[in-house]
Amino acid sequence: MEQPKKNFKIVSDKKTRMILPNAITLIGVCLGLTSIKFAIDGRFSIAIIAILFAGLMDALDGRIARLIKGTSKIGKELDSLGDVISFGVAPALIMYFWNLQYLEKLGWFICLIYVVCVALRLARFNINSEDEISWKDNFFEGMPSPAGGIIVLTPLIINFSGFEKFFFQINYDVLVPGSFIFVSILLISTIPTYSFKKIVIPRTMTKFLLFGIVLFFGALLVYTFKVLTLSVLIYICLIPISYFHYKKIKKEKNITSDNDEGLEDIL
Repeated sequence: MEQPKKNFKIVSDKKTRMILPNAITLIGVCLGLTSIKFAIDGRFSIAIIAILFAGLMDALDGRIARLIKGTSKIGKELDSLGDVISFGVAPALIMYFWNLQYLEKLGWFICLIYVVCVALRLARFNINSEDEISWKDNFFEGMPSPAGGIIVLTPLIINFSGFEKFFFQINYDVLVPGSFIFVSILLISTIPTYSFKKIVIPRTMTKFLLFGIVLFFGALLVYTFKVLTLSVLIYICLIPISYFHYKKIKKEKNITSDNDEGLEDIL
């Protein structure tokens, strides 16, 4: 009796679905490393744009993996390692080459503190991401590393935005180290911040949401650094709002425990 022929496959269907999100993650890593090369060459504006694209890759890889059911443990670990490079090492070196190197040893020490905090934040993510789904999924535990990577670049972004004239003699030697310390504390803190991942939009509002997204990215293309500056300021203002919102929801659900380790920590 003739045996049925088997289709030749290099990898299984399940492993094929894992390739795309992991490839996107690796593209983000390459963008983060390339931003360092631009910073070394003194092309800081392009370095910032490379970090933005790395952030876009980071936002896409996990969502695509869940969409095509291609999630994997190696993808989770790879994503965290990529975030350390793209939003830890790369922003730190960009700011070091731009300003912190003039502070000599202190500037390098500040960079080390920031990168260590990013690594600690991502290590906590790897532990907490196995928690059960709950209302806390709408909040991150502390500041997510992509947001931290953009915020530490804010002094450089302001320098390119043309908003300097609205400030009175910006002292970058104080602002840059201050932003690093501020972000480092938020990264390892347990302060709840909005995740914006599970917002429910009514069907009638979908077209307005799409229009808003197109308008934002259109403005980002034309007025890149101005829009980035305003976006960072808005995000920082949302941090205390998210904290009180979290406490309000917690009180409404009669949660008396002070243990907030269940906050979602997915990047």
